[in-house]
Amino acid sequence: MRTILIADDDQELCALLADYLQREGFTVRLAHDADTALAHLARDRPPPDLLILDVMMPGKDGLTALRELRRQHHLPVIVLSARGDPADRVVGLELGADDYLPKPFLPRELLARVRALLRRGAGASGDEAVTVGALRLQPGERRAWVGDTELRLTGAEYSLLLALARQAGNVVNKAALTEEGLGRAIEPFDRSVDVHVSRLRRKLSTASPHAPGIESVRGSGYLLTRPAGA
Repeated sequence: MRTILIADDDQELCALLADYLQREGFTVRLAHDADTALAHLARDRPPPDLLILDVMMPGKDGLTALRELRRQHHLPVIVLSARGDPADRVVGLELGADDYLPKPFLPRELLARVRALLRRGAGASGDEAVTVGALRLQPGERRAWVGDTELRLTGAEYSLLLALARQAGNVVNKAALTEEGLGRAIEPFDRSVDVHVSRLRRKLSTASPHAPGIESVRGSGYLLTRPAGA
């Protein structure tokens, strides 16, 4: 049974979501502030499989907590926010959230995103390694290396990189990347893939000058390239 940690100071909403997700077969743990959520992640064994994290909480806010937890944890994170500003979505994704859901939302929409992220993270142990120049991905383990350097990727970043690597040299459109990387359909004015790709570019270039690049094709999508002379 998969375990979900919900961190939100709205206790009524937490109780509603906990009841709904438990009826769908999940184990649910609750935290009503960021420090309690971080304590769960440090203490609970086994750790939660996914975190649902509210942005606006008393004391330490959700984005600060997200920044801290990404130093050590790679579990999928869905950020919730009552503020509809697209800038909030971008900041959350830049800090390492896998997905973002504005309030108010329907519980079944959250459930669909939870299932998509958990299904995407399952991985098949029999999948063969994918190699593009100095980049190597092992789908069964959901791990990636550039040369001898292992990349520290979130679940969404890994899935996007794998989708690009499997089509290396070819353009993959944003709709397909959203489906494969986030497990959902692309939305109007959705910049989620752009933000994840920006983070991937930084991580690849930091790992090695011989890492493949990710090229933007205006109006189409992205393609994974090999650096000259690699």
